[in-house]
Amino acid sequence: MRFLIDAQLPPALARMLAEHDHVAEHVTDIVPGDAPDAQLWRYALDHDAVIVTKDADFAQMVAISDESPTVVWVRVGNTRRTELLTWFEPPIEQIVSMVEQGDKLIELR
Repeated sequence: MRFLIDAQLPPALARMLAEHDHVAEHVTDIVPGDAPDAQLWRYALDHDAVIVTKDADFAQMVAISDESPTVVWVRVGNTRRTELLTWFEPPIEQIVSMVEQGDKLIELR
C-alpha cells in the first residue's frame, strides 16, 4: 500500500511504514512542507496513496468530495516522535484492511 505522510507528522513514520513493506513518502520528499492541501489531495489521488495526517481539513474534504483518497486522521496530541511511532505501529495492518475494504476516513485516537 502507498502512504503519503503529511507535514505535521515525522518523516520517521514514512520509514516505519516502509519497514512494514509499504511504499511511504513524507510530504517534504515530494513538495515543500507548506504545499496547499489541494496539492497533496491531488497527488494522493494520482498516485493511489493514503494520506496520513493530523489536519482536520482533510477529514472535512473527504466528507464533501465526490472523489477522495483514503485519509488516516491521527487524533493524538503533541507527543514525542518515538511515542508516536510506538502508538501508530500496532494498528498498521488494521488500517490496511480498512483501506482495502473501501473506508475513506480512518480516525485514530
